[in-house]
Amino acid sequence: MKYQDYPQAPTGASPPRPPPSPAPPRYDVPPPPPPRPPSGWSRFAKALGPLGIVLLLLLKFAGKLKFLILPIIKFLPVLLKTGGTMLLSIWFYAMNWGWQFAVGFVILIFVHECGHLIAAKRFGLKVGAPVFIPFMGAFIALKDAPKDAWMEAWVGIGGPLLGTLGAGCCHLLSLVTGNPLFQALAYTGFFLNLFNLAPIGFLDGGRIVTAISPWLWLLGLLVVGLMLVTHLNILLVLILVMSLPRLVLLFRRKSDTERRFFEVTPQQRWTMTLMYFGLVAFLVFAMQVTHILPPDR
Repeated sequence: MKYQDYPQAPTGASPPRPPPSPAPPRYDVPPPPPPRPPSGWSRFAKALGPLGIVLLLLLKFAGKLKFLILPIIKFLPVLLKTGGTMLLSIWFYAMNWGWQFAVGFVILIFVHECGHLIAAKRFGLKVGAPVFIPFMGAFIALKDAPKDAWMEAWVGIGGPLLGTLGAGCCHLLSLVTGNPLFQALAYTGFFLNLFNLAPIGFLDGGRIVTAISPWLWLLGLLVVGLMLVTHLNILLVLILVMSLPRLVLLFRRKSDTERRFFEVTPQQRWTMTLMYFGLVAFLVFAMQVTHILPPDR
């Protein structure tokens, strides 16, 4: 048997080195912890970077428009007080009468309250913004009390005067457009202002007749009492209860300050008498004109 010759390494050459063996693991050193995912705050801060630049640019731009922003911030409480309570009232009324009538009705109340505000400002009285109370109307807070009955009468009649004008505009819109919604608003507005002219307590009529004769409060007591008997209503009960202090004033001894408050000139008394009873008569007539009969009649 002949053996096959294999190639031989050259003489004097060293054999190839074996590959290095891996180092044995060390058990005395703990392995490094795995990388932790970024926290929520880190991600928020990273995302806020571009937003911060945008906010900085907005603030820089707002600095140039501060003459527009500052008045808005100044009157923000007024907007929230009046606008917020208006929206709340619209929502309540809309649940019973629909949103279109609710919006118109609240606007008519707002116009009425603006009449009080204008009259009070005319005499230099400080007043608060109108505040709306669902199903009870609205009110403005007098920060300065009227100095005499003549001033109080004008503040009282200012609301029904401007409110009647607003209801009259609704009637004109109904004639132009033929939309019965405006006629319904007109009738409701005339009734609202006529009701407020009842000469009792804190209603507008109760304030107006202070310059005519406070004894007309007894007539108002009779009117509201008859309405309460025929139509039991919590609002009428509140009116009667809150009118008691003024009714008591008629029968107790008045101080000098109280007597001076009710002092008016004959001309002032006759002027307010004509305005008051003339407005009552006009509102009764306007309600007859704008009254809508039910469809089944």
